[in-house]
Amino acid sequence: MEPQRVVSLVPSLTELLFWLGRGDRVVGRTRFCTEPAGEVERAAVVGGTKDPDLATVQALRPDLVVANKEENRREDVEALRSAGIEVLLTDPNSVDEAAAMIVELGRRVGANERAQMLVHEIEEALTGVEPGTGLRVFVGVWRKPLLGLGSETYGSDLIERCGGVNVLSHLTRYPEVALESLAALRPEMVLLPDEPYAWRQAHAAEFAAVAPARVIDGKWLWWYGPRMPAAIRQLRALLAPSPPGPLSTFGGEGEVTGRG
Repeated sequence: MEPQRVVSLVPSLTELLFWLGRGDRVVGRTRFCTEPAGEVERAAVVGGTKDPDLATVQALRPDLVVANKEENRREDVEALRSAGIEVLLTDPNSVDEAAAMIVELGRRVGANERAQMLVHEIEEALTGVEPGTGLRVFVGVWRKPLLGLGSETYGSDLIERCGGVNVLSHLTRYPEVALESLAALRPEMVLLPDEPYAWRQAHAAEFAAVAPARVIDGKWLWWYGPRMPAAIRQLRALLAPSPPGPLSTFGGEGEVTGRG
């Protein structure tokens, strides 16, 4: 039986549920689940991704909770399962795994056709990409300490699938790196996503000795779901061997495009 009352503990998957046409079934969300604006507010707030109020979740009587291995804590997932609540625990660490997750969630909520349509759009956006032909890039994840985007992550695989070369692909997850070591890896561009750390163009000067830096919409790299086709197209253009336009932020100081 399809779930009729869903609590989502993952911002990107909350947005995906609405895109799949199942937003009316989302009865609970985290305070970080802010998309789609104007619609998601109908669902009750159950706390954060790392500190959900489990009593509030249970009081909503969900027949499905959507969670993520990286976003949410194991103890919260186990507590919900122990209370007899079904939890769909997602863990996509590649573009293909994200597509499979979209299909699975679509199947679970009875939105197979919409899910397959989105996967087709993702595949179309990736058509014609030649791996390894784009720029060598470093992606900053955190500032102090400086953490970068390594392999075995959705974001790194997305970079590679869009033609870029992740200079930290020899390291896993989110390794700490020194600027001196980073320069030795010869990146041609530094990407500074505005989440989870709020990078701003003012931070670009810190990488002056490494490579030109530009701020991008963090949702391109962290949010899987309906944003994926547009994110792929944006990243393909940005990582092409000769990217158009000056090296500056997309949309100006402190602003980025691609949020729609």
